[in-house]
Amino acid sequence: MRTKNTMINILAGLGNQLIITALSFLSRSVFIATLGIEYLGVNGLFTSILAMLSLAEAGIGASIIYNLYKPVAENDQEQIKALMKLYRKAYLLIALVVALLGLSFLPFLPFFVKDAQVDHLYLIFSIFLVNTVAPYLFQSKLSFLNVNQKTYVVTAAYSISSILSTSLKIAILYYTQNYILFLVIDCVLTISTSLYLSRRVDRQYPFLREPATARIDPETKQSIIRNVKAIVLQNIGGYFVFGADSLIISSFVSLAAVGLYSNYKMLIDISRTFVNQIFNNMYHSVGNLVAKESSAKVYAVYNATMLVNFWLYSLFAILLYALIGPFILLWIGPKFLMGHGALILMVLVFFERGMRNSISTVKTTAGIFHQDRYAPLLQAAVNLGAALVLVQYMGIAGVFLGSLIGSLVVPFWYTPHLVYRHVFKRSVADYYRRYVGYSAVGVLALAAVYGIMDVLPAGGWGAFVLKAGLSFAAVNGIYLAAFWRTEEFKYLLEVARGLVRRLTGRKLETMERLEGIR
Repeated sequence: MRTKNTMINILAGLGNQLIITALSFLSRSVFIATLGIEYLGVNGLFTSILAMLSLAEAGIGASIIYNLYKPVAENDQEQIKALMKLYRKAYLLIALVVALLGLSFLPFLPFFVKDAQVDHLYLIFSIFLVNTVAPYLFQSKLSFLNVNQKTYVVTAAYSISSILSTSLKIAILYYTQNYILFLVIDCVLTISTSLYLSRRVDRQYPFLREPATARIDPETKQSIIRNVKAIVLQNIGGYFVFGADSLIISSFVSLAAVGLYSNYKMLIDISRTFVNQIFNNMYHSVGNLVAKESSAKVYAVYNATMLVNFWLYSLFAILLYALIGPFILLWIGPKFLMGHGALILMVLVFFERGMRNSISTVKTTAGIFHQDRYAPLLQAAVNLGAALVLVQYMGIAGVFLGSLIGSLVVPFWYTPHLVYRHVFKRSVADYYRRYVGYSAVGVLALAAVYGIMDVLPAGGWGAFVLKAGLSFAAVNGIYLAAFWRTEEFKYLLEVARGLVRRLTGRKLETMERLEGIR
């Protein structure tokens, strides 16, 4: 059941992302044509600021959800209600904190948006803020669906909402060029979707509406409080690590540079989102695994997920490096291209951060929050210090080099150390052996793609699709040749075969029933 739910969630997420990606490109094309690069820069800057503010939440909910896995697995409704009551209160507080942090940004907006001819700046930011804060009021119930491995329900609802929202926004831009209305439509549909999902949870799990009579046991309560305190420290660091790039670029380079960066960031984020559809939907299955299985079983499954993690992130990193420049050139023209050095650093940051996905999933679902509570603060200090110095000499590339340095100095080595010590109880040397071995295969695949790009002539969309197809096939062919004999690949293949057998078996049962009815 755990594997089946994971696969349903992954397929639903990937299907949703394909639709959203196609609409995003159309929406971005219309946006650039109708509003121009300054509004694109404002849109990218405010999106980054609000994403940064959202880190006030990141992990706090995870700490409480971590304690929900066991009662959900045991169907302990009284303990579930007690935890959900705490969860609701936590998210109300988070909504208040994010709103206050957002309002505190208002006086400083002119500092970040220099020399830009953009009207109604404060109103635009306020709409962004409402769109960020409102979903927190419903988040506890949406997360309960995720804990029950029903992520595909949330995905389907937001997929429909996103399709409708993006279609309406494209029409608004094309016919009215009204940016305010563009933002309001998105905000209204986001809130409406969250409200619909909240009511669906009430209908599907009516016991959640009953008063919580049980108390959270002192040990669980102490664990939550301890973890939340640690996560608050982590989020202060994360606040600066993940959200500072656009702020530094707008302050030290220009708002137009944020607009250029936002196109690259959109393509990189789309790639990250595709991969994360798999890992986000595996997240709650891993939590269920950690709660029920031995450390040896968790370790075996983790090794398989690390192979998937490398395969997908290195594949996208290689394709981004080879194809993002030609794609932007064909899509919106040469004036939207960035320097080659900045591209290399963005792709390296993407790969390094992505390669930590599988190990971070185990860390979070195992409830390891307290031990690395100061790590993001140190990472933030290194990241910001390096970026602020390097941007003076390297321009926009210096910002990305600062991010890479901050990651390598802290989480690159400390997160694996914690997981191998506290969860797997093994030497972390095995992690780095795998990391180096996988990376060597990735470099070989990159060389093959570089050869393809060098041999094939430049051209229009036909030549681009040919290069993309050959590059995709070359990387996967090399990985298949390198890994098909490994235990991890055999495990993944067996999981896939088992799922196919279950699906085909169910189909045969359905057909037999129909024959019996006839």
